Formats: sequence, structure tokens, C-alpha cells
Amino acid sequence: MSTLWHCHIAVSLDGRIARGDGDVDWLGRFGPPEEFGFAEFYAGIGAILMGRATYDACRRMGHWPYADRPVTVLTRRPIADAPPGVETRAGPIADVAAELEARGHARIWVEGGGEVIRQMLAIGKLDVLEMALMPLVLGEGIPLFPDGTPETGFRLVSCAPRSAGALHLLYARL
Repeated sequence: MSTLWHCHIAVSLDGRIARGDGDVDWLGRFGPPEEFGFAEFYAGIGAILMGRATYDACRRMGHWPYADRPVTVLTRRPIADAPPGVETRAGPIADVAAELEARGHARIWVEGGGEVIRQMLAIGKLDVLEMALMPLVLGEGIPLFPDGTPETGFRLVSCAPRSAGALHLLYARL
């Protein structure tokens, strides 16, 4: 059985996933995550892969939302008081991906941020890109695809309008 690497993420019209400080307060203007299939998506994942900045942003929200899933955080810095199920990894992302695949997870959520997504695309390990496209230009912030992201083709699987002019987009890698 092969692992499916799936990124489910919210993005602004100008391709930002967060403000420069990692804040995603702007997401509250749009429909709830359920409108973008998040509950169904989350129920189908076996593990989560994220970068350190994404981990830190999640921790700032207070309650750890992923207590029921194993989480791997890509970081070179130690994490104090990590929640149960959280582990850290450093080194080549291909090695980390191979380790996670060996654990037998059918689907792994590549939560972000942009650098993790860039690296996963570079090793050919992002199979599905599911986006909540929000009708807002932030003007600055953390890009979904930072400089150095390799050219990668995707096929549109579905596109559906949601509240407040948002779109729910589902792409599969070619």
C-alpha cells in the first residue's frame, strides 16, 4: 500500500497561508472548516507532517487540536513540553517521508507551512492539493509556494463555491 500525501490548506487570493507573524485571524471572515470538507478529510488521515512555524502557530492557539493523531514536526530545535504524539525530526525530508511511509499510514496530511510544501513537491511527495481559496488579498505574509518551489502540474478534480465568495478546490498531481 502506498502513502497518499495530502495538503489541505486555506490560502488568500494572493497565495498567502498566513500573515507574516503566522496569524490566520483573517480566516474567521469566511465559512467554517466544515464547508471545505475538513471533518471528512481529517477523519481519513493517519498522521500529520508540519514545519516548526506551523507547530508554533498551532500551539499559540491554546488547545492542541491533534491529540488523536501522530504529528511529526520538522525542526532542528528541541520542543519543550510537546503534546503526546508529537515527535521532531531533522535532516533530509526524503528520509523523514520514507520513515513515515514505512509506518504504513494510508494518508498523511502535509499541513504546512510553505517550506514543507516546497520540499515535499521537490521530492515528488505531494499527491493532493486541497485548498480553501479565500477572496482576500493580504498583500504580504507567508506564501503557499515560496521561492524555489519546483514547477509541478496538477489536474483540477473539483471546484465548489462556498460562503462569502470562497472556493473549495481539489487538485491531484499529474
